[in-house]
Amino acid sequence: MSLSATSIRRPVLSIVFSLILIIFGVVSFTFLEVREYPSVDPPIVTVTTNYPGANSDVIESQITEPLEQSLNGIDGIKTLTSESREGSSRIRVEFSLDRDLEEATNDVRDRVLNAQRNLPSDVDNPEIRKSDADDTPIIFMFVQSDSKNILEVNDLATNVIKERIQTISGVSTVRIFGERKYAMRMWLDPSKLAAYRLTPLDVQNALEKENVELPSGRIEGDKTELSIRTFGRLKSAEEFNNLIVKQDNLGIVRFKDIGYAELGAENERNALKRGGIPGVGVAVTMQPGANAIEISNEFKKRFEELKMEIPPEYRLEVGFDFSDYIRTTITEVEETIFIAFGLVILIIFLFLRDWRSTIIPILAIPTSIISGFFIMYLADFSINVLTLVGLILAIGLVVDDAIVVLENIYSKIEQGMGPIEAAFKGSKEIYFAIISTTISLAAVFLPILFLGGLSGKLFKEFGVVIAGCVLVSAFVALTLTPMLSSRLLKPHQKHSWFYNKTEPFFTWLNSLYKNYLNAFIRVRWMGFAIIIFTAGLIFLIGSGLKSELAPLEDRSNLRIQATAPEGTSYEYMSAYIDDLSKMVTDSLRKFLRRLQM
Repeated sequence: MSLSATSIRRPVLSIVFSLILIIFGVVSFTFLEVREYPSVDPPIVTVTTNYPGANSDVIESQITEPLEQSLNGIDGIKTLTSESREGSSRIRVEFSLDRDLEEATNDVRDRVLNAQRNLPSDVDNPEIRKSDADDTPIIFMFVQSDSKNILEVNDLATNVIKERIQTISGVSTVRIFGERKYAMRMWLDPSKLAAYRLTPLDVQNALEKENVELPSGRIEGDKTELSIRTFGRLKSAEEFNNLIVKQDNLGIVRFKDIGYAELGAENERNALKRGGIPGVGVAVTMQPGANAIEISNEFKKRFEELKMEIPPEYRLEVGFDFSDYIRTTITEVEETIFIAFGLVILIIFLFLRDWRSTIIPILAIPTSIISGFFIMYLADFSINVLTLVGLILAIGLVVDDAIVVLENIYSKIEQGMGPIEAAFKGSKEIYFAIISTTISLAAVFLPILFLGGLSGKLFKEFGVVIAGCVLVSAFVALTLTPMLSSRLLKPHQKHSWFYNKTEPFFTWLNSLYKNYLNAFIRVRWMGFAIIIFTAGLIFLIGSGLKSELAPLEDRSNLRIQATAPEGTSYEYMSAYIDDLSKMVTDSLRKFLRRLQM
């Protein structure tokens, strides 16, 4: 007994099969990640090494070159680029796409550990970081104040805002841009140092000796035990100024004799401004596999709570929310899905001209499409532009099998058979044709799984979703469609007004097709000529087209990067960027005014 015959004899069983597919799809939909494009981790590993105070030449010769020599021997390297700047070395190692990222990272880590013995002893430990498609911030927020200084703004962002946001489910890290940590800045006077015969190293040794808090043990008695704490840490600027740097027979030299200490920022070489006012940026990065939409929704709730809780002197503004682009893109694709679904319904009705016949193939569409979410869940895919585009394309494919089965059954009814008998015989005749057609369609998209490069990784989800939905549509066409046909289709004694009005057109269309087909068969050799001509035209036009991974998209975002020559002061660069920002802003305003005119 075939699957179709079983479904006709047991209609409840066929309905349960379809309901199970729908339920699995709906439940899987709630667990799927929502993102713009599929998650693709390029096999890139970055090695960053900090050496404070060293210029770019020292960084290049003592850090970058030894690390590069050690990394060059790793198997599978595609490109190796390095950047040496004041106080920092950055080496970017890109591997071939077939190389496993975890193995590549371990190889880089082992080579860096072996090369560390050749680096300066006081250099910071190299930081090894693998590339992650989700490592880009999805939300950026500005924290500013017109009355508070930048240190107080940074303190609020670090200890209040960051702590509140990083507990959001799905958030990986919260980074602070333009960070200004509290630090005691000690300014030295070279002439006074020379007068007292001291060097900056003497000051450093005095700090390490005096500014320390050591464990002091405990005092034990018969009935009491007390822990001892010695206060050896310097906290205020006054204590740092009174620090004893040198003591000999000639007297005591304190730090205030050779300079002065003041509370300031740990790093004053970077800054973040908005509207010309200094501030700090809070960037939210999501975990791999997290849902950007859910993170954004929760962030907006906490953002409103923070605006009410923080002091009125501070101002919070969202710089950008990348989830807005994802929402817009996903919404547009979802609208296209409904438009395609509506057009399919309209076209089917215009050709079948009967609502009973239209309902049967239409029910096959949501069953097959919704089950696609279950396939995405099993394959660990996400809801993104490519998977949704795959569903749009699948709408026109999944309905084909149901229409073929319906048409064959309906032709039997028109020949005088009863609906149930026609369903048995019609589905039996078309059974293996449906299977072969479905496998042929799936075979067209499955080779995308073997496509190499970044494009192959991106379109893997696209191909699997379409092929999976097409395979499910064959199951639905062989179970639900014959059962519904046996219950809903009726022989027509009298056709509707719409059918009678449109029948002459379809009769003429069939006659026209028959005449053209007979004429073409007489010169059937022209088919090969048309194929050759079409293939040549495709090659000629296709070779002249430009190629890119994804089309350019206007996201109303403008970035300007300026690089200054080495030795340029921070104050000069800051003033230059302010002038550049003002010039760009004025130009954009003039341009927008012209558009409005």
